Amino acid sequence: MVHAEAALGNPRYLDLSALARATRVDQPFPYLIVPGFLLLEGRAAIAAAFPEIREPGSFPVGDLDFGARFRDFLAELEGPGFRAGIERAFDIDLTGRPTMVTVRGHARPRDGRIHNDSRTKLITVLVYMNEAWEAEGGRLRLLRSPDNLDDVVAEVPPQAGTMLAFRVTENSWHGHLPVTGPRRVVQLNWVESAAVVRRERARHGVSARVKRWASLLR
Repeated sequence: MVHAEAALGNPRYLDLSALARATRVDQPFPYLIVPGFLLLEGRAAIAAAFPEIREPGSFPVGDLDFGARFRDFLAELEGPGFRAGIERAFDIDLTGRPTMVTVRGHARPRDGRIHNDSRTKLITVLVYMNEAWEAEGGRLRLLRSPDNLDDVVAEVPPQAGTMLAFRVTENSWHGHLPVTGPRRVVQLNWVESAAVVRRERARHGVSARVKRWASLLR
């Protein structure tokens, strides 16, 4: 159940003023980075209620178990206040565009391969939940090209409370150096249509079941 204050739109987890102050960079594709996007008083509550994920890969939130505070955080993340902030930041109208949320909890070496998100996604938002990050790998790199991980525009350490958002374009390439182990991140996408959400949920659901079966056989 979503708590009343979250339902009424009173932010307890997201620092929307930090989003409003952030400067969008437009080259080679529109993006912005917001350190400290999660309010300190809510960050520990989200971490404590974060779903336990031991397998690599992305999991739709509907396939996961998590605490009430994490549910409240998701309600705020998918709420009108954050959507309005993203619309202003990227000069985009997201009215009627559905959202899709997936969660990662564990990284494997091939997760960092350079890729671009599907063009059915309009905006990608990544909210990191790792309390500290010392490893060189796992720091997301925004890139100028699809074949050179060192052609870096910006690098985002996946530390707790950091948010990255970018417009999905034909050249929104990104990736990171390999890393293995816990790496918590929540991904929110605004997508073109409800059909995209259904298709992606089905794809992720099959993938999640395969990963769980594989883990049981190890």
